[in-house]
Parts: sequence; C-alpha cells; structure tokens
Amino acid sequence: MKTKFLMIGLLCVMSTPAFAYIDPGTGSMFIQAAIATIAGMGVTAKLYWQKIKSFFMRKKELPPEDKENSQLK
Repeated sequence: MKTKFLMIGLLCVMSTPAFAYIDPGTGSMFIQAAIATIAGMGVTAKLYWQKIKSFFMRKKELPPEDKENSQLK
C-alpha cells in the first residue's frame, strides 16, 4: 500500500512539461459565452420586467370609490 502511494507521488513530482498552447478560437469562444450570458440575463429581465418593477415600486393606495367598486366585483 505504501509502495503505491510512493509511486503515485513520484509520478506527480517527475511530470514533464506539456508544451501546450491556447489557440485563437478559444478566446473567441470565451467572448461568445460572455455575450450569451449577458443576452440571457437581458431576456430573463424582459420576461419578468413587471414583477421586477412592482418589487421596486411602492404600490399606490386606491381612491375610496375604487375600493368600493373592487369589493363589489
């Protein structure tokens, strides 16, 4: 059991460089994901705009005659 951990530890320490790079398409993919996230948030806000607006605005009190009419319905 100790031998396995020792071998795994040695393999992790003795790793070789990858010589990898990020191609130009990766940067445009990140930009596209950021734009899609912003657009998605905009569409969600548009769908729930009335609820968002009523959350931040104070509800106005109905005049007395409108209260009576709304109770009769």
